[in-house]
Amino acid sequence: MATTAAKSARTEKNDEVTTGDLEKDIQQLRSDMAQLISHLKDMGGQSGEAARKAAGERFEQLRGQGEAAFNSVKDSSQELEKELARTVRERPFTSLALAVGAGFLLALATRR
Repeated sequence: MATTAAKSARTEKNDEVTTGDLEKDIQQLRSDMAQLISHLKDMGGQSGEAARKAAGERFEQLRGQGEAAFNSVKDSSQELEKELARTVRERPFTSLALAVGAGFLLALATRR
């Protein structure tokens, strides 16, 4: 019986140590998780800021390209308008005949 009591005492002592160890491990795990979450938030903020900056730079680049393309099309259309006006002044009857022909073809194309 003394051996059983001694084994029982050691088991209880081992249980207490194991329980204490588990509590310490859980506390350490909680601390590590909190630190990990903090690091992830910091990285996310940095990544988000970098992404916003990159997106802003790309937007400005695309806006500049869009403005350049718009100005190019605008210049081309103004040049075409001037050329058309010059041609109409030089050959009014030919221009009128072409306009009538184009209108006739459009009417045929849209007719059901």
